[in-house]
Amino acid sequence: MIAKMSKYDFVLYAGQSADFIERLRELGLVDITTAGWEPAEEDRQLLSDIEAHVKTVEFLRAFRADERYVAGQPLAAGTDVFGEYTATQQRITELKAEIGRLSKIVTEWTPWGDFSTETVGKLASQGVVLRFFTTQKSTFERYEAEWNERYNISVIEQTAGTVYFVVVGAPGDEVELDAMEVKLPQMDAAEASKRIGQLEEEISGLDATLSRCADSVEVIETETAALKERLQGVKVQATAKPEADGTLLVMEGWAEKETSDKVDALLDEYPNVVYVKSDPTPEDDTPVKLKNGWFAHIFEFVGNMYALPKYGTIDLTPFFAPFYMLFFGICLNDAGYGLILLALGLVMLRKSKTPTMKQASWFATMCAVATILFGGFCGSFFGMSMSEWFPSVHFFDFQNKFFTIALAIGLVQIIFGMILKVSLISGTVGFKYALSTLGWVIIVVSACLAMGLPLLDESWVIPFFTSSSPAFYAALGVGAVLMFFFNSPGKNIFVNVGSGLWDTYNNITGILSDVLSYIRLFAIGLSGGVLALVFNSLASGFVPEGANIFVRLLVMIPILLIGHGINMFMSTISSFVHPMRLTFVEFYKNAGFEMSMRTFEPLRKLNQTNK
Repeated sequence: MIAKMSKYDFVLYAGQSADFIERLRELGLVDITTAGWEPAEEDRQLLSDIEAHVKTVEFLRAFRADERYVAGQPLAAGTDVFGEYTATQQRITELKAEIGRLSKIVTEWTPWGDFSTETVGKLASQGVVLRFFTTQKSTFERYEAEWNERYNISVIEQTAGTVYFVVVGAPGDEVELDAMEVKLPQMDAAEASKRIGQLEEEISGLDATLSRCADSVEVIETETAALKERLQGVKVQATAKPEADGTLLVMEGWAEKETSDKVDALLDEYPNVVYVKSDPTPEDDTPVKLKNGWFAHIFEFVGNMYALPKYGTIDLTPFFAPFYMLFFGICLNDAGYGLILLALGLVMLRKSKTPTMKQASWFATMCAVATILFGGFCGSFFGMSMSEWFPSVHFFDFQNKFFTIALAIGLVQIIFGMILKVSLISGTVGFKYALSTLGWVIIVVSACLAMGLPLLDESWVIPFFTSSSPAFYAALGVGAVLMFFFNSPGKNIFVNVGSGLWDTYNNITGILSDVLSYIRLFAIGLSGGVLALVFNSLASGFVPEGANIFVRLLVMIPILLIGHGINMFMSTISSFVHPMRLTFVEFYKNAGFEMSMRTFEPLRKLNQTNK
């Protein structure tokens, strides 16, 4: 559900604004509107500093899990941890760039063997110049005799397609060859390799400094919180509306209705602040905060990937959560894969330290439970049919029977979404504006009961409600009347009929395409099962005939691990993405979802726990 909000309009002296913002931040319950804020030049630097600090914290937190990390050596109190980290990373970047340059020298000059650049230089000072060339082997063989007559050539190395050779001459000699001359580096490959080792040792020493920074990461987190709080103040003061020649400031704020009494108490105690408290109107850009129970809260992050619902509408999270869980289980559709996912989810739950990670862990766990239940219902276990193990159990025949059921599930969710839309319109603008949608619900439900149920099972025919019964035509008539005469309340009958005809075309084509989209549930579930079966066949097919159990395991286990690992990875991604697509496109559209891009973000002390 969407938390109820209260709107505040504040009027205060401009000189009080900084202190007032700090008091609101300490309270941690008020979201100040900062729409339209454009950062000035100094603000861009502040944003850059915040971004750099956030990335630093992320790196150092991740570095604690790195094998290079050595714990127990924090930097001394008062040390500029961020500055120490920045300087260390800059030096590491320089060293890695130098290692890259030297590695190139090693790669290019290894074929030339060991030689001393110093000796080459001494020879040049004594009138003996060595010039290094490379060319294709076919070219060298074609001109070898001619070149040897004109120059003193010594071949150093030959590979499958390249010849490395040296021309010995005097200073100023012109050498014209169909070959590429290589510039002599400042060091040979051996010396470059030695220098790379020294630089890598220096980097290892700097890793110790990174470890000390990682042990002091809380200092950077505190600095980051202070910078973010400073940005909050900048945005609030920059977007406040000045009045009375800048003497007064007008601000707009929001608080949850259930905690607004605490806000009122602070404002009543605060001197020289005038405020007006009111309920939000449809024209307001009201911030949104979701407050759901345990189960729906798990699936909030799925909805947040698209958008939050607009204030005053319906939060669809509790309504799509069971469908999403079911769809995930259908798409993955293997009890064995579900058990692995369940184990991963439980491990994540045990190690989760943040609310976000715990939410993701519960999400994985619930989807795993759905996969186990549906995979067990269909008798699929790592691509094997459990009916061979339990012949007395009648498992569901997914491959031959689920195609039409997938369409039926789609119709159920679409109709459910349309019913929610009727409720939403009734609650926001009035029931009469929902009559047209209600007419469509009546028609679709009637068609499903009269014609759809017999398609699923011939025994499911409702005797008094068939495609030829008067009750069915009466229901269609009621729906048609609502569709054609009540779709635009207050307008004349011709406008209503014309609008109804246009809506009929759009709704028929839209519902048809929406329902067909649910075929993906069948297709994804079937494809994952087929691939699992293929990898099982491959594993058994590579076993030599007559092999004992040890040989069989030695051959089959690697194939099964790799094959099922790939299949589970791909199937899990598909099982995550496609139910999300059905939710955001088919369900949200038919439920009349309206989005809001503004989240309720109250001013608060960012280095403290949310109140």
